[in-house]
Amino acid sequence: MLLSSRTPRTAALLAAGVSVALLAAASPQSATPLGIGDRLFPHLGNPGYDVASYDISFTYSGDNSKPLSAVTKIDARATDRLDRINLDFSHGTVRSVEVDGAPARFATSDEDLIVTPGSPVLPGQPLHITVRHTSNPMPGKVDVGWLRTKDGLAMANQADAAHRVFPSNDHPSDKAFFTFRITTPKNLQAVANGLPVETKRAGATTSRVYRTAHPMATELAQVSIGRSAVLHRKGPHGLPVRDVVPAKDAKVLRPWLARTPDQIAWLEGKVGRYPFENYGLLIAEASTGFELETQTLSLFEREVFTRPEYPKWYVESIMVHELAHQWFGDSVSPRTWSDLWLNEGHATWYEALYTEEKAHAPVEKRMYNAYRASDGWRAAGGPPAAPKGPKHGEKISIFRPVVYDGSALVLYALRQEIGKDAFERLERTWVSTHRDSSATTADFVSLASQVTGRDLTGFFQAWLYGKKTPPMPGHPDWKPQPPEKQQKPQKQK
Repeated sequence: MLLSSRTPRTAALLAAGVSVALLAAASPQSATPLGIGDRLFPHLGNPGYDVASYDISFTYSGDNSKPLSAVTKIDARATDRLDRINLDFSHGTVRSVEVDGAPARFATSDEDLIVTPGSPVLPGQPLHITVRHTSNPMPGKVDVGWLRTKDGLAMANQADAAHRVFPSNDHPSDKAFFTFRITTPKNLQAVANGLPVETKRAGATTSRVYRTAHPMATELAQVSIGRSAVLHRKGPHGLPVRDVVPAKDAKVLRPWLARTPDQIAWLEGKVGRYPFENYGLLIAEASTGFELETQTLSLFEREVFTRPEYPKWYVESIMVHELAHQWFGDSVSPRTWSDLWLNEGHATWYEALYTEEKAHAPVEKRMYNAYRASDGWRAAGGPPAAPKGPKHGEKISIFRPVVYDGSALVLYALRQEIGKDAFERLERTWVSTHRDSSATTADFVSLASQVTGRDLTGFFQAWLYGKKTPPMPGHPDWKPQPPEKQQKPQKQK
């Protein structure tokens, strides 16, 4: 995720309701919300099973204020004995639940859907769950999920909003394959992550099927419905590049979209082969306050490309930021939300490198400015790998400056410490070793030590967990600016 051009971060860069029906006989005491204990989102995710795949059907009426009819099928495997199965779900009405083809009782508590199968599920046993439900777009952002656009809908599920759209194990540590089946009025276009599999037209409706070729975290799911044009081109090695834009804006947006293949090639030169089956931009007529790295189809606000005051290099740097996430955050996902710095620090780092090469804006100058501000960022948001929790009612408030330039600063310090060659070798090894999986900060520290042949635990302990910013290797003259002397950022819009 990249916070939008209306935040203070951009100024610095430019200068340098649960409504689930209770249809079960289970008692209220049996409906207990669970979680896997994530430090930032303790009630997110569910223990006891591992999801292999989701098969999700949506039927859209053409009115983005009305609920969509939906069916979510989950194939999983139990890792513990399960007398009850917890799913994350809210903002919809559950009509029925089946487990292994048999009707199951269900109840709700907080943002959990609690399912009671006819008999306990034993460890190692396959688990097939079918939930028939509605999927309700909510007015305003409401921590998002379904995002209402001018002509339809899109998804914005980071950090914990996928379960506002479909029942799931909504945590990036449990990645799975996805199939989306989307039925819309025939005059609308529907797209989703992955590759198109099938299109069927019947009377006044069109049904389309999309399937991912790689596992995906729930927060990266994307379905867009609207009056869209789908534009195709080829990327490196014949990679399919598919962009989805408002049909009326296709001509004006094409020059921006034409830059994507070269950006992919540039990043491949830094970290290795693009990790997925296709890529493209989804440009939506909506005001989100951020851009988002939904897997294979990154979400952008239309105004990023249409506001004349944005320099070309700046727009391209945003494109590269979200593209870099396909390696860092999507292919290699965070095991916990405290590992977010691995996503945003890397995306910001490659954004900065790209800007240095294409717009002659030195990385060293940007990192010097980040170093001066780093103590203030740590005081406000916590250290990079131990960030403070979100503000009440503002889940995306975990996306603070310390996880962007503050975390890119850690990578710069690491490159200063171990040298450019070792750093680049580490980066390539990281994305190849952990491709299609999730990984932790400890995994990164361990790999860095392995690649360099030296114990870097102390270095990372200071840079990732220290309340104060350590001395910068190679720059003994750099001094942090005391937080009390730093200009207070304006409130984000």
